[in-house]
Amino acid sequence: MPLVFRSRRSIFRRHSLFGLSVVALVGVSTGAVLAAQQAEADNPPPVVLVPSATADPAPDSASQATAAPEQTPGGNGSAPQNQPPQSAQGDSTGQQTKRILGIIPNFRAVSVDEKLPPETVKEKFLDATEDSFDYSAIFIPAAIAVYDMGERATPQFHQGAAGYARYFWHSAVDQTSENYMVEFIFPTLTHEDSRYYTLGHGGFIKRTGYALSRAVITRSNSGVEVFNISEIFGAGAAAGVSNLYYPSASRSLGNTVSEWVEDVGIDAGSFWFKEFWPDINHRLFHNKYGEPSAQK
Repeated sequence: MPLVFRSRRSIFRRHSLFGLSVVALVGVSTGAVLAAQQAEADNPPPVVLVPSATADPAPDSASQATAAPEQTPGGNGSAPQNQPPQSAQGDSTGQQTKRILGIIPNFRAVSVDEKLPPETVKEKFLDATEDSFDYSAIFIPAAIAVYDMGERATPQFHQGAAGYARYFWHSAVDQTSENYMVEFIFPTLTHEDSRYYTLGHGGFIKRTGYALSRAVITRSNSGVEVFNISEIFGAGAAAGVSNLYYPSASRSLGNTVSEWVEDVGIDAGSFWFKEFWPDINHRLFHNKYGEPSAQK
């Protein structure tokens, strides 16, 4: 087995273990958020009824007729008064924002029950472009470049500043290629909608299963659930294209498949985080990051 293949496979395993650790930690936090939300739903705050008058003799029928209209506009603590805040709370917990934590792009996430027209070719192109060239798009390639250089994943790149530059631009091209394949080229050919539609209801297990399944199930432009050709084959095509600009020693079937699986896994993890981000934003940050997602 070639040394490079063993090294890349080891990196893939470590990335997978790291990803599982992150999922577990965030899962515990999200589970606590959902538990608090359920507890609040099961134990609503008591409604205090304010008496409309002191203990007086019972009014006659004529005074009752005149008093009834006066109470309606005043709204003295009746049940409908409590409904708007509850509705607003439901909207906030299902509301996606443009960015996660104010940094990570979240442009393709659709809020709970939001109805949108089919995504146009131009919108798909803009989505891929924003995800690839947003100011925050350098963070992931930069981190991967540091890790790969430390592991000497591609010895031909060498070390030092020049070596890091090689690792960085290869990682950046990997990310850009995958974005355009999955979000623009393949969805245009297959007439699929690459946006993430938030479920927003049900238990933790149900929502987790839904989010992870979006890596293999998506919506067509007509709104019907279909096999996610764009994600599966788009990520595979991007992994194949990477063989054009990596050193020849790294061009193996094993490395290509590892990169393919890793890309799909990262996207599935991002779907999972998008699903629970509105809950985290509402419960932990009190809607600090409350700028609504602007769907084009």
